[in-house]
Amino acid sequence: MARSLETLTEALLEAARKAGADAADAIAFDTSALSITIRGGRLETAERAENTEMGLRVLIGQRQALVGVSDTSDASIAAMAERAVAMAREAPEDPWIGLADTAELARDWDAAAMELMDHAPEPDAAHLEDAARRAEARALALDGIIQAEASGGYWRSRAHFATSNGFRGGYGRTNGGISVSAYTGEGTGMETDWAGESRVFMADVPPPEGIGQRAAERTLARRGARKPKTGTYPVLYDERVAGSLIGHLLSAINGNAIARGSSWARDLLHAQVLPAGLSLIEDQMRPRSGRSRPFDDEGLPSRRRAIVLEGVLQGWTLDLATARKLGMASTSNADRGVSSPPAPGTTNTELTPGSASRDDLIRDMGTGLLITSLIGSTINATTGDYSRGATGFWVENGQITHAVNEVTVAGNLRDMLLRIIPANDAFAHKPTRVPSLLVEGMTLAGA
Repeated sequence: MARSLETLTEALLEAARKAGADAADAIAFDTSALSITIRGGRLETAERAENTEMGLRVLIGQRQALVGVSDTSDASIAAMAERAVAMAREAPEDPWIGLADTAELARDWDAAAMELMDHAPEPDAAHLEDAARRAEARALALDGIIQAEASGGYWRSRAHFATSNGFRGGYGRTNGGISVSAYTGEGTGMETDWAGESRVFMADVPPPEGIGQRAAERTLARRGARKPKTGTYPVLYDERVAGSLIGHLLSAINGNAIARGSSWARDLLHAQVLPAGLSLIEDQMRPRSGRSRPFDDEGLPSRRRAIVLEGVLQGWTLDLATARKLGMASTSNADRGVSSPPAPGTTNTELTPGSASRDDLIRDMGTGLLITSLIGSTINATTGDYSRGATGFWVENGQITHAVNEVTVAGNLRDMLLRIIPANDAFAHKPTRVPSLLVEGMTLAGA
């Protein structure tokens, strides 16, 4: 008989105590995943995975070690704890590690109100295969599409976390979706693009035909792509990729980078990092979001906070260790895996939208580049120097004229973020709600 996650975490803590740990925390996951891939009208893959994983962190004074396993037997748990304690005794001291104070721990939450888990019956392989076939067929129905492939997937997971100083809590989450890739042309003139949709509740996923249609239309629009002119131009980051710019800011204000002194934002606390009037809000408890959670991976209560308020950076993203090192309080942003220690990480973020549509920004930008895909990157984490390969569309006199590829976009993130102009096209269902962003004065290296 399978043991519950609650039972497993209790067994891990008891084993750690018996092995000589001063303190410990334990996490256990139970996950199942189903995926289907269709290529050329044929079933290419059908995979199902089910697994249980456990992670144990032990502390001996100011030394710690972590061990992760998937064997849930009593013998494995005992050996896991003994190994972790032995490793901790040999680990270097870290003055900043440690469990949360009991007064800091989350005590009341309503995971059901957050709607993280779909309680409808799981879609079976036949259902996902039918959806993927319909999506691929729609893409192939458009003239000029020579090949397509579609996939459908569904994922369900439950987690339980426990600490030796009294925290106990768990929750589940689900996610399902459909994606399609389409191809046109041949040889060096081949172009590809894709479309996909995923939701916490499978019933919320849009019809597969629409996903296939969008993938094909995006691909066909890329025919005849060529290099743009080298020079300095405005660049519009499509909603599909605009979140990457905010992601670079979030990486720069991560407590690990700040504590190491290796971030280009290290001197920007309480300084302007975005245009006045723009705010960046994190809401860890947003309903029906794949990144929401009732507490973080150190047992601290989830919350809503302003990362940037009216353009001004309000604080770093911190777990307990980085907060202690910087003389601050944790922002309840600890993430961890079964064999990795807690580290700061963000959940759901939202940038203040603008009043203009993407089409308005295209019209107003005059001549420049609309980016729909980014390829590779060279980001200097210390200076903020930015260089990325891109594909998209050339805009001339406010009108899209042709597709472009093989272009490098360069600038400095510190300056770029102060010049962003947001559109109003962010999607409410995405964990990262960032609309299309126009950035003036970018350097393009093309033909």
